[in-house]
Formats: sequence, C-alpha cells, structure tokens
Amino acid sequence: MDSYPAVEAHGLIGDLQTAALVSDDGTVDWFCAPRFDSPSIFAGLLDKQRGGHFQISPDGVDYTSKQLYLPGTPILITRFLTTDGVAEVVDFMPVAGDRATDRHRLVRMVLVVRGTMRFRVDCQPRFNYGRDRHEVDVRPDGVVFRSPTLTVNLSHVRSGGRLFEDAEVVRIEQGIHLVVTLHEGHVGGVILETAPAGAPRVVTPDEVRELADLTQSFWRRWLAGSRYRGRWREMVERSAMTLKLMTYAPTGALVAAPTAGLPEQVGGERNWDYRYAWVRDASISVFALLNLGFTDEAERYLTWVEDRVRDSAGDGAPLQIMYRVDGSRDLGEEVLDHLEGYRGSAPVRIGNNAADQLQLDIYGEVLNCIYLAAGRGLQSSHHGWRSVVRMVDWLSENWDQPEDGVWETRGGRQEFTSGRFMSWVALDRAVRLAAGTGWPASTAGWARARDAIYEQVMSRGFHRGRGAFVQHYRTDVLDASMLGMPSVGFISPRDPMWQSTLRAMDDELVSDSLVYRYNPAASPDGLAGSEGTFSMCSFWYVRSLAESGRLDDARLTFEKMLTYSSNLGLYSEEIAASGEQIGNYPQAFSHLSLITAAMYLDEQMDGVP
Repeated sequence: MDSYPAVEAHGLIGDLQTAALVSDDGTVDWFCAPRFDSPSIFAGLLDKQRGGHFQISPDGVDYTSKQLYLPGTPILITRFLTTDGVAEVVDFMPVAGDRATDRHRLVRMVLVVRGTMRFRVDCQPRFNYGRDRHEVDVRPDGVVFRSPTLTVNLSHVRSGGRLFEDAEVVRIEQGIHLVVTLHEGHVGGVILETAPAGAPRVVTPDEVRELADLTQSFWRRWLAGSRYRGRWREMVERSAMTLKLMTYAPTGALVAAPTAGLPEQVGGERNWDYRYAWVRDASISVFALLNLGFTDEAERYLTWVEDRVRDSAGDGAPLQIMYRVDGSRDLGEEVLDHLEGYRGSAPVRIGNNAADQLQLDIYGEVLNCIYLAAGRGLQSSHHGWRSVVRMVDWLSENWDQPEDGVWETRGGRQEFTSGRFMSWVALDRAVRLAAGTGWPASTAGWARARDAIYEQVMSRGFHRGRGAFVQHYRTDVLDASMLGMPSVGFISPRDPMWQSTLRAMDDELVSDSLVYRYNPAASPDGLAGSEGTFSMCSFWYVRSLAESGRLDDARLTFEKMLTYSSNLGLYSEEIAASGEQIGNYPQAFSHLSLITAAMYLDEQMDGVP
C-alpha cells in the first residue's frame, strides 16, 4: 500500500472538458474521457494493479524529481535529476473548446537538458475503471488501444526513426513497454488521443512545440484578465487557473473535483465521487470570479445556475444539489468492488446518491449569487426571474422541515442551523432583488418567512449552555458551517453571541490553523471512521477572524494554511493529522475559499471598507 504516491504529489492538467493527474514520478494515474464524469482510462490512483497508468520516468537509476508549472499556465514540467543528466517530461492538454467532443489529446514531451538518461515508457490503459477488455495494435507510427466503447491512439513524436529513435515497442499484458536512452538536446515523446479521426501518425517536435505555444498563449491571455494585485497573487492566480481547469466549457459546469474515491481517511469508507457540478460551488464561484475580473467565466457559471433553477421550477420540485456536467440529473451510485482503493481505502464509489438529498442551504447560495451578480450588471432575464419566484415561493412554504444538511451526512435529517440561516439569506436577497428592480413578486410573504427564520435561529439555534450557535436544534455539537453567519449578514461579527461562538470553535474545532467541520463522534453522521480537517473551513475561519477584529490572527492562520498546499499550490478537500492531503484532489471549494479569504484579508489590511 505504501507504493501509492501521496495525493499532493500530483499536478493537474486539462483541456476544459476533462483532466488528468500526473505524479512526480512521471505517471498519469488518473484520466477520464471524454468528460470529467466519464469512465476512466487510467485509474492507478485507485488500484495500482487494475486501474491502469501511463509512466515515463528514468529507468534503473536513482533520481530526484521536481514538479513545477510553466508560469501563468497549467503546463506541467516534471524534472528528473541524476548524476548523469537532467531531463524533463512536459505534460499538457491542448484546449478542447466550447463544443462537446470525444477527441482529447494528452501531450507528453520528453527533453534531455543535460547529459544522458535512460527512460522507461509504460502505457497500460484500463478502460471503464478496468472493467472492459481492449485490443492492442502496435504499428510503426504508434499504438492503437481499442475497447468496446472508446479507441485511443498513441502517436510517436520524432524527427526520424522509430519511437524515441531506435527503441523497440514491446507489448506487455494489455499495454506497451519500452526502454530508451536519450541524449542531451533530444526531444521526443508521445501524444495520447481519444476518439481519433484516423490511425496513429508521426508527430514532429515542431508540431508539439506549436501545440505547447498555443496552449501557453491561451492560458496567459486568460490570466491577463485577472484584476487581483494583492499580497498572495501567485496562490490566488493558481487557484483561479485550477477552477478554470475544472470547468466543463460546453455548459459552464464547475466540477467539485476531477477525481473519485480518494479517501477522507486512509483505509476508511468516506470515499466519494466528486466529478459533478454542485449548485453551491457554482454559485459561490460567480462572486469570486467577478471580484477577480473574470466576468465571462462568472457569467457562464451564473447561466448554468439559472438553467438549473429553471429546470427545477419547471418540474415543481426542490432544487437538486448536484448535476452531471451536461446538466442531467442521474447520478446513481455504485461500488467498484474490483478496485482496492487508494492505499486500500474501500469501497470505491462512482456516482453520488447525495444528489437526492434535501439541502436547504443551496437556496441561499443561489439567491446570494443572483443578487450579487445583479449588482455587477448581470441581471436575470424575465423568464429567469419567473423561475426564481417559483423557487422562492416553494422555499417560503417549505423551509421549516428537517433536511440532510450542508455536509451531506447519511445519518438522517435534522433541523440544521446552517440550512435555516441560509434560507434566511435566500428570502432576504429575493426581497432585495424585487425591491431594487421593481420585478413582480409576493415579497410580503417572503419577508414574513425571512423574519420567522431569523427569530427561530436566534431562539433555537443558539445553545445557551455552550454559548454558541450549534449544528442543529437537537444537539450541542459545534459546526464550522456557522462560520458563514457574519459573512452573509445574518449576524454582526461583533455581536456577543457570535464572539462567544467563535471562541467556542477556537477551543473545540480548531487545531492550530486547521479547522474540523464537526466532531463525527459527537454527532454521528451514518458513516464509520474519522476524517481530517477541511481546508475550506480553515479558509472560512480566516475570514471570520478578520471580520471579528482579530486581523493579526487571521493573517497568521492564512499564512499557515498556505504551507499545507502541494508544492504546485493545489489543495485537496482535507488535511490529515500527519499534514498530508487527503480526499478528492484538487478540490474546487478549497480553492474558492482561498481566493475569497485572500481578497478579504487584502481589503482589511489595506483599510478598504
């Protein structure tokens, strides 16, 4: 089990329709196609023997490896250093565009910078999470892998001779293997292409350089749209690029993470599929990206959110919490019991049954998003507003019921405090929108429901014995989701009730700079085992400290949190007690929370109201 690479020992590359993870030993051990939520081609991260992988690394020699991104891009460079030479594997995916396609290219370019290095190339695809058999056809100009549902070509990058000049391609099991010695100044490599139009072909180094130049230009032009000039520019811009990489361009859907099954506790059962678009994540992204200056992306996310609101209103059903990247609703969960899981963390799940949960907080996120976007000139259409009205009418009549909560627990419904105060946000923003625009709505009924929620939360959500707002009305358990209360305007950050809540969290949920979402032992959530601290909660805590007048504490906590990122500036969902990253990786909410915390800290430290 120790042979699995650390979660944070990976870089993310992508083409705005799907993505791949590349470890610091040059192995692609996660890649799904043609979409983020499609079956895997390489899933060695979930089973080294059965999942499939694509490795290019030094052979038969001790080496040190380093990873970095080409500045201002998601082009990943893995550097290998030995006593005899230095070489680089450059991995990237040319942008696929806004129209859905099955054709995707993963470019792996190998350059020897100094001396000589012998490489092993091992490409072992395993289609459909390793469940489908496939044919292997080795040809002079490459290799064809053909499964019942997908064909993949591996084309040689060369200026002459065979692959990597004179190396022999050997078929092993269901893949290919070769060993080759490369010399200073040599440029070689391969291009893996899904759903190709023809046979594998020779690709010249000049063609690969042109693809790299086009990819670099696209990303640097996009990044030039950022308005952020604060203290943490490199981390904020890397987070923004990571969010962009996790966006499905044809619909504007933002996936929570490009991976599935990475555990919240190594060896535990909290292993979920995050390759879907959560309404909550997309809603929060709109304001973060507007503040950064990425108006086009914010508008795409807003459109995706409003489309989901319109679909829900048309069905007369509550808003679903997550969707597939194409907007479809079917996320049925199944267990891949033939895969052992990352470091033995089973079960491996694909699909996500939490899609059917009732989570009232998402209505607050959606309405806050629409309200803030309208303030920046991105107003809803007439039909969009009518859908919002139907949704808010439903909420005003249905908010006072047990629900599943923001954390998607499987321990039964409760009257969660976060769902209540975020329902207050939804109704409050809806009232403000109608008043500010003059659009028709039954605002009197909305205002009555809003005020009733406020009174209920203040009387039942605050536990007098704990001196704190608690997870739900039938417990005294603290919950990090309360950290959002001042940010959304439900309570003043200087209110004594909030100050005592924050102090209680300091004592119970905070470990140095790291924040647990709640204590599973004190609040059973229907799952066995424990979990790490949640990075997004830690960044929420930073903002809450700053809001509450503890600016020095907020800055120190933020700086400490930055030390937990990967060396590439990426965050998974959680941090283990050992300091390693756990959970799906990278995680959109972690990066969103980093961006908003950094921007808020900058404002406070610069004295901006």
